[in-house]
Amino acid sequence: MTSPETATIDDAATITMFGADWCRDCRRTKSQLDDLGVAYTYVDLEADPAAADVAREISGRTQIPVVVYPDATHHVEPSNDDVAAKLRELSLI
Repeated sequence: MTSPETATIDDAATITMFGADWCRDCRRTKSQLDDLGVAYTYVDLEADPAAADVAREISGRTQIPVVVYPDATHHVEPSNDDVAAKLRELSLI
């Protein structure tokens, strides 16, 4: 499990996804990353509620998932097309 302190963008090569199992959009985005074989760190906000503050600081919003990319940009509740476009931009797929 990733702690809030390590759930920041410390590793420039890692995608970090903040989400929860009850969230349909989180499950969809997680499945997309898995299906594409893209490495990422998943921060389960149910298991680590304090990490919600980290996600909120990054995004300025309370919606999830929050996906943070290696270039320090992020998406909040992204569509599959948004995620795929960003991954292509970063040459990750």
